Amino acid sequence: MAEITAKMVSDLRVATGLGMMECKKALVEAEGDFAKAEEILRIKSGNKASKMAGRLAAEGIIGSYVEGGVGALVEVNCETDFVAKDPTFVALATAAAKAVAIANPADVDALGAVEVDGVQVEEIRKAAIAKLGENMTIRRFVRYQTEGAIATYLHGAKIGVIVDYAGAEQVGKDVAMHIAASKPLCVSKDQVPAETLEQERKIYTAQAAESGKPADIVAKMVEGRVNKFLAEVTLLGQPFVKNPDQTVEKLLAEQKASVKAFAMFVVGEGIEKKVVDYAAEVAAAAKL
Repeated sequence: MAEITAKMVSDLRVATGLGMMECKKALVEAEGDFAKAEEILRIKSGNKASKMAGRLAAEGIIGSYVEGGVGALVEVNCETDFVAKDPTFVALATAAAKAVAIANPADVDALGAVEVDGVQVEEIRKAAIAKLGENMTIRRFVRYQTEGAIATYLHGAKIGVIVDYAGAEQVGKDVAMHIAASKPLCVSKDQVPAETLEQERKIYTAQAAESGKPADIVAKMVEGRVNKFLAEVTLLGQPFVKNPDQTVEKLLAEQKASVKAFAMFVVGEGIEKKVVDYAAEVAAAAKL
């Protein structure tokens, strides 16, 4: 039997939003397997287990650049929010996004060698580090080149969206804003990863089976839950943020528009941020 530590229980609580005792029981039942314990809790509670996972854990900004049918989105990170607002750091993000758009680099390493206004992105980065005194990294980027149109939306500087679409300019702006607010996984249900759909179906089946209803009713319950899930996670199935009585799919049809692809970056998403206990540091220093 694997040892169930307080940290394991705490991590599961953060990921699921459920009580400590529930999380401990699930971990015991799963013999310490975190993913299995998370699944157990979802089956028992019907809760979306990962709703609190992936909290922002790093500082920085999202930069964007659009010219004609080419657009780019880039995440650039630093150590503090104070530096993230500095004009020198903002200029680095802008230069990086422009470099991605004009040169289409293969990866972040290749991006560093791209010149913007005669200066390599890597040199711009090093100069910013020297001036501001913090480590800075270009974490990721996405680039679209289309015969249609490109729309971008930045919510502050922490959330960025880029959309490859066809239609009026206002539609592109509205859809980009909707994506930032509603965070769909993909454009349509046929793009939902098979493994994601299978996992959801497995959980819904286990939940429905506990109802004690006949097999044919259980099957209908599962399909209903699956269809609801697909509507929740796909752009086309979601209620439009400006008019919840209308889905995005209906909005696009009404405007004779379409969306080919989109991407959304959230600063620090998926990066674990070290929590500093300043009181403990001061207390330790006092003992020296």
